[in-house]
Amino acid sequence: MSQNIDARLEELGLKLPEASAPLANYVPYVQTGNLVHVSGQIAMRDGAMITGKVGVDLSVEDGAAAAQQCALSLLAQVRAACGGDLGRLKRVVKLVGFVNSASDFTEQAKVINGASDTMVAVLGEAGRHARSAVSAGALPFNVAVEIEGIFEIS
Repeated sequence: MSQNIDARLEELGLKLPEASAPLANYVPYVQTGNLVHVSGQIAMRDGAMITGKVGVDLSVEDGAAAAQQCALSLLAQVRAACGGDLGRLKRVVKLVGFVNSASDFTEQAKVINGASDTMVAVLGEAGRHARSAVSAGALPFNVAVEIEGIFEIS
């Protein structure tokens, strides 16, 4: 599956970043049995954080693009957990997305669709998952989006 994932990423014009180190006192992922729990990945592009409140500083589309970057970072962490072999990834189990948004913003689901749509585009049916999309009054470093995930591996 790894070659398929790499080929699909290339077809989509997407590239996985390097798995980033934690910015505080936690580990980037924990494996228990055949599940990998990946810590929240913040929205980053080209090494810079994507910041601001969605619905105030950023559009829903900007937020969805930030969520896509979080999805790619999640896959990078899974790749690291699998010793570089994404072929071990069986499916996305669950994503939990947090959107830095104003108190009256109600389109969190559309923002987190940026991550969900990416997982399905890259992984097909194995990318379909359970999900939560939650508003946050603020996120660390004023990032626009943070997403954590649970993945099944072989």
